[in-house]
Amino acid sequence: MTGMTLGAAHQTLRDEVTKELRRRILSGELAQGERLVEDRLAAALGVSRNPVRESIRVLAAEGFIEVVPRLGATVARLSVEEGEELFDVRMAIEGLAARLAARKRDPASAERLRHVLQQARDAVDGGRLEQVADLNTAFHLAVGEAAGNSYLSLMMKPMLQRAQWVFSQTAAARGPHSWSEHVSLHEAIAAGDEDEAQARAIAHVAAARRSFLVAVGRTTKHPND
Repeated sequence: MTGMTLGAAHQTLRDEVTKELRRRILSGELAQGERLVEDRLAAALGVSRNPVRESIRVLAAEGFIEVVPRLGATVARLSVEEGEELFDVRMAIEGLAARLAARKRDPASAERLRHVLQQARDAVDGGRLEQVADLNTAFHLAVGEAAGNSYLSLMMKPMLQRAQWVFSQTAAARGPHSWSEHVSLHEAIAAGDEDEAQARAIAHVAAARRSFLVAVGRTTKHPND
């Protein structure tokens, strides 16, 4: 006996399928509006239909998939308006997270942030855009962890998963700028400067918003002006 129940094994498989489908949506491999056929996905992933069906329910709850009775599931479309709403919330939450991270700074948190930044720099230099998007999310999650507020942490993960969907559309243009802005934010947090950390976090989200609006054709202004 391994100590793992069949139920636990099933849960793990569902989680793995969910993680893979989420990755394909975030990367654009599964395009917005694309119909999702359970049999085809199951065959492509080498699993039965059950974990695929359960994963679709999870991702529908997260807002990545839309399920219409009798019509089936499709990858959700992220409207410009939803993107704008997301940036509004990010400014408030990530500004607060940066402020608290600066207030509660400690060597372990600073090292985690530094490590993610180094990985991000290597990914940017290597042009590994999917990895850049993952590390962008990892950095913001690390700032949330450094804030040391359990309620804030609960809000940040689902918010940042949606934010990664937006970032993946602008990663080629935003990657280098995003990395340098993260370095600047890390410096303010490490220095314990609450006001500056909050201001830099908000400015960073504002720059990401401008880049997104350029990508969707809502403005012709340079994304980093």
